[in-house]
Amino acid sequence: MYQQKKILAIIPARGGSKGVPRKNIRLLLGKPLIQWSIENAQKSQYIDRVILSSEDSEIIQIAREGGCEVPFIRPIELAQDETTGIDVIVHALETLTEKYDYVVVLQPTSPLRTAEDIDAAISQTMMQGAEFCVSVTTPEKHPYWSFLLTETNCLKAVFSDIPSRRQLLPQMVTLNGAIYVANSSAFLEQKTFLTAATHAYLMPKERSFDIDTELDFQLCEYMAQLLSKQVKVYK
Repeated sequence: MYQQKKILAIIPARGGSKGVPRKNIRLLLGKPLIQWSIENAQKSQYIDRVILSSEDSEIIQIAREGGCEVPFIRPIELAQDETTGIDVIVHALETLTEKYDYVVVLQPTSPLRTAEDIDAAISQTMMQGAEFCVSVTTPEKHPYWSFLLTETNCLKAVFSDIPSRRQLLPQMVTLNGAIYVANSSAFLEQKTFLTAATHAYLMPKERSFDIDTELDFQLCEYMAQLLSKQVKVYK
């Protein structure tokens, strides 16, 4: 609980995954991927309850063994490729009998976020009087240097009036998928985390991995080793 507000964390983890098969329970440094998010949520000072939403019996079993509550089995129709993350969170909030002031969504594909990141995003949301807050990071390449590729294989600038010096480029960020915070009532009404008034919680790139491919998984595992000081870095 934070500022007398009850806070629910939801970890959505379906069984299907095309980029990395069974990635939600694949071992990352010897630990199932979902367990990283479970443990960080459990370490939060502000979250009152941590639950998993899944249709997959193996994922549910592993989550329960890791100490995560699974109060319901997600309907199979909400575990399809075309199912939106919003539908999953709406289902969870409407299924639970107990109501919460705020909901925090922690995708298992972002294992390197920390409990401190989670609490900082929650604190920022409430201290700034925001209804929505999402985690972001700086992009690898500034979007001002992006181009559309035309049918004739030519480059067409996405932005006009591009500054000539990098130092003059406006600050831009990209969603990293690690943390979504929302006032529960506002979320159920608007059914989105992204509004004109959504606040941003900035995270460093080294904790902003979002695993979608085999390469992502391998890079994330290496970064996890670095962050845990299991790999000695030579300068």
